[in-house]
Amino acid sequence: DRRRDYLHTLSTRLVRENQVIAIEDLSVRNMVKNRSLSRVISDAGWSEFRSMLEYKADWYGRRVVVIDRFCPSSKTCSVCGEVASAMPLNVRQWTCRCGVVHDRDVNAARNILAVGLTVAACGDGVRPPRT
Repeated sequence: DRRRDYLHTLSTRLVRENQVIAIEDLSVRNMVKNRSLSRVISDAGWSEFRSMLEYKADWYGRRVVVIDRFCPSSKTCSVCGEVASAMPLNVRQWTCRCGVVHDRDVNAARNILAVGLTVAACGDGVRPPRT
């Protein structure tokens, strides 16, 4: 009940304070198959949080933009746009060729926001360039 109450409170606050909310489409079902992360992911209630965001956004006339799960949000430099070739999950900080040091999660959040705002402004179908 505490978790559900927290998720309700957080989702309501986010929807009331923002016109557009950008989230990444995560495959929670596949992520739970990882034995070392399954309990933590299940306890977080990501699927439940997403559904709360979506129906509350409908109530308040807001928009939830879901970014493709294959968008390289963690590997793309939020400053210059360079995409790193490979990045295992244990790498939490990395340095881009342009010299900027990124925290993996903060960088991903910046990229998800940028893509979400682009989709909100230009419409669906905005994808990063493929090499």
